[in-house]
Amino acid sequence: MRLQGKVVLVTASTRGIGLACVERLAKEGATVYMGARNVERAKEIASELNIEGYQVKVVYNDATVKESYKTMVEEVVSQEGKIDILVNNFGTSNPKVDLDIKTTDYNEFIGTVDINLASVFLSSQAAIPHMAANGGGSIINISSIGGIRPDISQIGYGTSKAAINYLTKLIATQCARDNIRCNAVLPGMTATDAVNNNLSDAFKEFFLKHTPIKRMGLPEEIAGTVLYFASDDSAYTTGQIVDVSGGFGMPTPVYGDMIELKSKR
Repeated sequence: MRLQGKVVLVTASTRGIGLACVERLAKEGATVYMGARNVERAKEIASELNIEGYQVKVVYNDATVKESYKTMVEEVVSQEGKIDILVNNFGTSNPKVDLDIKTTDYNEFIGTVDINLASVFLSSQAAIPHMAANGGGSIINISSIGGIRPDISQIGYGTSKAAINYLTKLIATQCARDNIRCNAVLPGMTATDAVNNNLSDAFKEFFLKHTPIKRMGLPEEIAGTVLYFASDDSAYTTGQIVDVSGGFGMPTPVYGDMIELKSKR
């Protein structure tokens, strides 16, 4: 019960990593608000978790409506009197149009960067004054391994995540005196619906070839790192960009090929 008495807000939380964070943080005693566009679906999930004895509630947030970030935070504070922990989980990209520098339309590129950056900037900007007034808080940004490992595609997504990594450090620097910490979690390939629906089996196999822990991560494993940053276990940790990708990109670039050669000997 490391989060007993804490109020948490998780964006984009009806599935995948966001939902895993909701469940994990609620199990640690927090009152968790699900920021969601599909309010009815979120209420169904919250009801199921409430039956299990967890405190889960729903607040409306639509990433395409920037004003909803402020109203989302204000609703949580209105209901609970405070907000202790903010998990900025939203992130999007369309792999069919978010390609490389030679072929990606500028409007598609800047649209991806804008919506992903806004999801962190606006929600954090709205929450920080309330956290400061309450003596502090923790902001956890769900970034991506793609923010530190350049790819041959998804130029908008990678650029937005790299910017989120730097924004994380800026928030940590600028808000430390208010006892507000800010850290980022960088998932690698994670077994979510988004990955399974948008990436081919061939691509997944190739990616995992270069991942020392040769499997996709689980949303619950990402949520475990989020819990660390949400709890007082990380009370003296801020501005950190933590790779949770099974070691992807850590060893020599020819790691995958070397492993294959070794296995054939």
